[in-house]
Amino acid sequence: QVQLVESGGGLVQAGGSLRLSCAASGSIFSINSMGWYRQAPGKQRELVASINNGGSTNYADSVKGRFTISRDNAKHTVYLQMNSLKPEDTGVYYCNADGVYYTNGRYGRDNWGQGTQVTVSS
Repeated sequence: QVQLVESGGGLVQAGGSLRLSCAASGSIFSINSMGWYRQAPGKQRELVASINNGGSTNYADSVKGRFTISRDNAKHTVYLQMNSLKPEDTGVYYCNADGVYYTNGRYGRDNWGQGTQVTVSS
């Protein structure tokens, strides 16, 4: 089973930047898709951005032009560079790894990290 450990959250003023990291560990051969989701208080969890192992990306409309997702396949790590942050970006950010191939030949779907808090003050 894969373990996902997020880091980089914190408190920042509006207009500022943060960089989130998520490292996947375990007996991993490859991961199809890695992404970031967020959940604001009282709201459902939503996709922020995702990237597949070929480098194709997908972004929520609300973050296009401000956030950039990237990954290091060799390190099984995904990053989220967040610029021009807004108060509405506040929430718990969760890392997701979907389509995990393990070295023992097994396959797993939909793994989640514990989340990291991002708070943007106005």
